[in-house]
Amino acid sequence: MLSVLVAAKDESESLAQLFHELVAALDAPGPIRDGGWEVVVVDDGSTDGSWSVLHTLAASDHRLRALRLRRNVGKSTALAAAFAESKGALIATIDGDLQDDPAEIPAMIGHLLDAEVDMVAGHKVVRRDPLGKRLPSRLFNRTTSAVTGLKLRDHNCGLKVARREVFEALPLYGEMHRFFAAITHANGFLVVEQPVNHRPRLHGRSKFGLERYARGCLDLFTVVTLTRYARRPAHLFGGIGLIFGVVGSVILCWLAGVWFLTDDPIGNRPLLLLGVLLVILAVQLISLGVLAELIVSRDARNDDPMRYARAATPQHLTPVRAPTDSDAGTTR
Repeated sequence: MLSVLVAAKDESESLAQLFHELVAALDAPGPIRDGGWEVVVVDDGSTDGSWSVLHTLAASDHRLRALRLRRNVGKSTALAAAFAESKGALIATIDGDLQDDPAEIPAMIGHLLDAEVDMVAGHKVVRRDPLGKRLPSRLFNRTTSAVTGLKLRDHNCGLKVARREVFEALPLYGEMHRFFAAITHANGFLVVEQPVNHRPRLHGRSKFGLERYARGCLDLFTVVTLTRYARRPAHLFGGIGLIFGVVGSVILCWLAGVWFLTDDPIGNRPLLLLGVLLVILAVQLISLGVLAELIVSRDARNDDPMRYARAATPQHLTPVRAPTDSDAGTTR
């Protein structure tokens, strides 16, 4: 079964058309129709009548379920709420503004199953957005690929399909939906990219703003910290602390040599204060790393290492032939 998750904020003019296009795409002959599907839409604190539209659509088709959040909490939390309500073994996410084409979902599901991967992320080959959105997005994608190690051309595409265990293993909060593919890759899941059609916005207004630049930088640092150092925080804090400690020690050793070998005073030099501060900061960071390791080691006892393993499905196992008399003497 497939569950399509939609987080909507002030998209009353787009929701009806989006659902009708989803019905047309998912009811077409193929494995999706045979396995069943559902659409879960979360109204993320809309003020334009989106909930009334969703209420009408849900009453007309039981395959659509709608949730309404008491206030606007952000796309990541809205998607997390939609996932908690979903039942499908396969999960698809799509934006509610009609810029993502629902007709792409069946092909992405086919790629997911045929290639034996865990996530297929959409790549908007021709992006139908203003230049003011395309240029920052290009910088964002290149920076995210370089920092996280997952080379995708479009990390922020809202159209993705994945296995349910991907969503179960990874938390969605804050602005983590922008880095969902990178976090998925960092946790050992297989992620591939597929070109998809992108359409211009016809209704509503974009939620894009300048404040996203600052939030994006902070979120990227958070993602790197969680994916690379969540199980070894001493390497992060201790590594930075060692750098500060080495620099501070070199400064203090040089000043000590000046004090012993010359008559120049060092007590009034700002460099002395800098060296002392760096050494103190180094001790604090290393101590923080050790304390974090103690906390992580306690939680690691309850960690299930099998969540990083992926079992082969029976249909993809190679059959083993029973040995016969003609096999006698054959080296296996």
